[in-house]
Amino acid sequence: MSTVQTTAGARATRRASRRPQVQHLITADEHSLAELEAALATLPLCAVGRVFIEVPDVDDISVVSAPPRMTVTWLPRARRSGAPGSGRRCAPGEALTRAAVAWADEMLCAESELRTDITLLGGYLGTADIVEHLTERLGVDAASIHAPERYGLLTR
Repeated sequence: MSTVQTTAGARATRRASRRPQVQHLITADEHSLAELEAALATLPLCAVGRVFIEVPDVDDISVVSAPPRMTVTWLPRARRSGAPGSGRRCAPGEALTRAAVAWADEMLCAESELRTDITLLGGYLGTADIVEHLTERLGVDAASIHAPERYGLLTR
Protein backbone atom coordinates (compact mmCIF):
# COMPACT_ATOMS: atom_id res chain seq x y z
CA MET A 1 0.00 0.00 0.00
CA SER A 2 1.44 3.38 -0.93
CA THR A 3 1.88 6.36 1.36
CA VAL A 4 -0.47 8.42 -0.81
CA GLN A 5 -3.31 5.91 -0.35
CA THR A 6 -2.66 5.66 3.38
CA THR A 7 -2.63 9.46 3.82
CA ALA A 8 -5.79 9.90 1.71
CA GLY A 9 -7.53 7.14 3.68
CA ALA A 10 -6.52 8.75 6.98
CA ARG A 11 -7.85 12.15 5.85
CA ALA A 12 -11.14 10.60 4.75
CA THR A 13 -11.47 8.86 8.12
CA ARG A 14 -10.83 12.14 10.00
CA ARG A 15 -13.38 13.99 7.85
CA ALA A 16 -15.97 11.28 8.42
CA SER A 17 -15.41 11.40 12.17
CA ARG A 18 -16.09 15.16 12.17
CA ARG A 19 -19.41 14.84 10.36
CA PRO A 20 -22.39 15.25 12.61
CA GLN A 21 -24.02 12.03 13.74
CA VAL A 22 -27.16 13.77 15.02
CA GLN A 23 -29.15 16.73 13.74
CA HIS A 24 -31.65 18.60 15.87
CA LEU A 25 -35.06 20.10 15.19
CA ILE A 26 -36.26 22.35 18.01
CA THR A 27 -39.47 24.36 18.05
CA ALA A 28 -40.68 26.92 20.59
CA ASP A 29 -43.07 29.82 20.97
CA GLU A 30 -43.22 32.95 23.10
CA HIS A 31 -44.44 30.94 26.09
CA SER A 32 -41.58 28.44 26.07
CA LEU A 33 -38.50 30.65 25.66
CA ALA A 34 -37.09 29.68 29.08
CA GLU A 35 -37.46 25.98 28.21
CA LEU A 36 -35.84 26.68 24.85
CA GLU A 37 -32.84 28.36 26.49
CA ALA A 38 -32.44 25.35 28.79
CA ALA A 39 -32.65 22.90 25.87
CA LEU A 40 -30.11 24.86 23.83
CA ALA A 41 -27.74 25.05 26.80
CA THR A 42 -27.61 21.25 26.97
CA LEU A 43 -26.54 20.84 23.34
CA PRO A 44 -22.88 20.29 22.53
CA LEU A 45 -21.03 23.16 20.89
CA CYS A 46 -20.78 21.13 17.66
CA ALA A 47 -24.57 20.49 17.45
CA VAL A 48 -26.19 21.01 14.04
CA GLY A 49 -29.81 21.59 13.11
CA ARG A 50 -32.66 24.04 13.11
CA VAL A 51 -34.52 26.08 15.73
CA PHE A 52 -37.90 27.62 14.88
CA ILE A 53 -39.37 30.17 17.30
CA GLU A 54 -42.87 31.57 16.77
CA VAL A 55 -43.67 34.93 18.37
CA PRO A 56 -46.61 37.35 18.03
CA ASP A 57 -44.67 40.24 16.48
CA VAL A 58 -41.23 41.34 15.28
CA ASP A 59 -40.82 43.30 18.54
CA ASP A 60 -40.80 39.99 20.43
CA ILE A 61 -37.63 38.76 18.72
CA SER A 62 -34.63 38.65 21.06
CA VAL A 63 -31.17 37.14 21.25
CA VAL A 64 -31.02 33.38 21.80
CA SER A 65 -27.75 31.59 22.54
CA ALA A 66 -27.44 28.56 20.30
CA PRO A 67 -24.47 26.49 19.11
CA PRO A 68 -22.89 28.12 16.03
CA ARG A 69 -24.03 25.39 13.63
CA MET A 70 -27.68 25.62 14.70
CA THR A 71 -29.79 27.90 12.50
CA VAL A 72 -32.33 29.98 14.45
CA THR A 73 -35.41 31.22 12.58
CA TRP A 74 -37.90 33.62 14.16
CA LEU A 75 -41.48 33.40 12.92
CA PRO A 76 -43.49 36.54 13.77
CA ARG A 77 -47.21 35.72 13.34
CA ALA A 78 -48.13 39.34 12.55
CA ARG A 79 -46.20 39.07 9.28
CA ARG A 80 -47.77 35.80 8.19
CA SER A 81 -51.16 34.77 6.86
CA GLY A 82 -53.30 31.89 8.01
CA ALA A 83 -54.25 28.91 5.88
CA PRO A 84 -53.48 29.56 2.19
CA GLY A 85 -56.36 31.24 0.42
CA SER A 86 -58.34 31.83 3.62
CA GLY A 87 -57.50 35.52 4.06
CA ARG A 88 -57.21 34.91 7.82
CA ARG A 89 -54.42 35.94 10.13
CA CYS A 90 -51.87 33.41 11.30
CA ALA A 91 -53.17 31.57 14.37
CA PRO A 92 -50.85 30.62 17.26
CA GLY A 93 -48.84 27.53 16.31
CA GLU A 94 -49.65 27.78 12.62
CA ALA A 95 -46.37 29.34 11.43
CA LEU A 96 -44.38 27.00 13.66
CA THR A 97 -46.18 23.95 12.28
CA ARG A 98 -45.69 25.01 8.66
CA ALA A 99 -41.98 25.70 9.19
CA ALA A 100 -41.25 22.47 11.11
CA VAL A 101 -43.22 20.30 8.68
CA ALA A 102 -41.53 21.88 5.64
CA TRP A 103 -38.10 21.41 7.22
CA ALA A 104 -38.88 17.80 8.10
CA ASP A 105 -40.20 17.02 4.61
CA GLU A 106 -36.97 18.32 3.11
CA MET A 107 -34.38 17.18 5.64
CA LEU A 108 -35.60 13.86 7.04
CA CYS A 109 -34.61 11.27 4.47
CA ALA A 110 -35.16 7.56 5.01
CA GLU A 111 -31.74 6.71 3.62
CA SER A 112 -29.87 9.26 5.74
CA GLU A 113 -27.30 7.99 8.22
CA LEU A 114 -27.95 11.08 10.34
CA ARG A 115 -30.11 10.57 13.44
CA THR A 116 -32.58 13.36 14.23
CA ASP A 117 -33.49 14.42 17.76
CA ILE A 118 -36.67 16.49 17.87
CA THR A 119 -37.66 18.79 20.73
CA LEU A 120 -41.08 20.43 20.44
CA LEU A 121 -41.72 23.16 23.01
CA GLY A 122 -44.46 25.19 21.33
CA GLY A 123 -48.17 25.22 22.16
CA TYR A 124 -50.29 22.08 22.19
CA LEU A 125 -52.08 22.42 18.83
CA GLY A 126 -48.97 23.14 16.78
CA THR A 127 -46.98 20.47 18.60
CA ALA A 128 -49.74 17.90 18.06
CA ASP A 129 -49.83 18.68 14.32
CA ILE A 130 -46.04 18.36 14.05
CA VAL A 131 -45.98 15.06 15.98
CA GLU A 132 -48.75 13.66 13.77
CA HIS A 133 -46.92 14.64 10.59
CA LEU A 134 -43.58 13.26 11.79
CA THR A 135 -44.90 9.94 13.08
CA GLU A 136 -47.72 9.16 10.65
CA ARG A 137 -46.54 10.65 7.37
CA LEU A 138 -42.75 10.44 7.72
CA GLY A 139 -42.52 7.38 9.95
CA VAL A 140 -40.31 9.06 12.57
CA ASP A 141 -39.88 6.96 15.69
CA ALA A 142 -41.79 8.59 18.55
CA ALA A 143 -38.81 7.84 20.84
CA SER A 144 -36.78 10.51 19.00
CA ILE A 145 -39.43 13.20 19.69
CA HIS A 146 -39.47 15.11 22.97
CA ALA A 147 -42.53 17.20 23.84
CA PRO A 148 -43.94 18.48 27.14
CA GLU A 149 -45.26 15.49 29.08
CA ARG A 150 -48.39 17.44 30.01
CA TYR A 151 -49.50 17.24 26.35
CA GLY A 152 -49.67 13.42 26.47
CA LEU A 153 -48.82 13.20 22.77
CA LEU A 154 -46.14 10.52 22.84
CA THR A 155 -47.63 8.07 25.30
CA ARG A 156 -49.17 5.18 23.37
